[in-house]
Amino acid sequence: MKSYYRVMLGRKSIYAPESLAGKFIGAGFDINQDLTSKLPDEWRMFNQEFIPIYLANHPDKSKIGAGLACGALWTVAKGIQKGDIVLCPDGSGQYRVGEVSGDYYYQPGEILPHRRPVQWLSVSIDRAALSEALKNSAGSIGTVSNISRYAEEIEKLIGDVSAPKLISTDATVEDASAFALEAHLEEFLVKNWAQTDLGKEYDIYEEDGEPAQQYQTDTGPLDILAISKDKTRLLVVELKKGRASDAVVGQTLRYMSFVQEVLAEKDQVVKGIIIALEDDQRIRRALSMVPSIDFYRYQISFKLVKN
Repeated sequence: MKSYYRVMLGRKSIYAPESLAGKFIGAGFDINQDLTSKLPDEWRMFNQEFIPIYLANHPDKSKIGAGLACGALWTVAKGIQKGDIVLCPDGSGQYRVGEVSGDYYYQPGEILPHRRPVQWLSVSIDRAALSEALKNSAGSIGTVSNISRYAEEIEKLIGDVSAPKLISTDATVEDASAFALEAHLEEFLVKNWAQTDLGKEYDIYEEDGEPAQQYQTDTGPLDILAISKDKTRLLVVELKKGRASDAVVGQTLRYMSFVQEVLAEKDQVVKGIIIALEDDQRIRRALSMVPSIDFYRYQISFKLVKN
């Protein structure tokens, strides 16, 4: 199944002209070796090998920052598949669209040395044409972000128009219409984090422009990773997007375990928060036995204003 990614061509798209002319996307992160034989199918194995290398080159960085950098490098070099579509800002307000056409190759001594060949399409997308949700997701800080949830909109923008459908293929999704609405929750929360109660105590973790949003773990991507302002606590934020309510408790615990084992520094405590439209008896029962996870409800306000 085809996936869609936003890929930055250098900080602030500085390498966009060379990448477009050379028909490639790429990354660097000061990992100066050929990765051809170092790209396992499982990203965690890659991170286990290259996080120490990254930290040796960047001793001032944290394990979380190293994980974000190595995860982005693996995604560009291996995770993106041949045939996947990439949207790359060109620095002028346009997204250039390309289809990844081949496997990883290494160009030592050049910009973005860890590369994938791309066949650039003859279309570009004006940022103003994107929906607000896709604009926020495509505009997020970081080298690469998976924007496959907006596949239908992207295909319309590049000319492959398909009839809109509201279908859930996940058996745990309770309400497809609610799921569609809540798909925008993450972008809204990140954009407005400072105005929330959580923003008073925590910051969304970032390092060198790489945010801990959709952070990959060995059991899937956690929605948001935050850190307390005094750096003593890491916070796993899981957004309930149509999943069965009690199932999200176990999922959050799995993410918290990963963060404690792999990312937390000595003496850092790991907490969890579940954010959902409403709770029920199942989630209240489950959370009553898990004091390390808090529950927040969000509210949606909608109104029409006559001109």
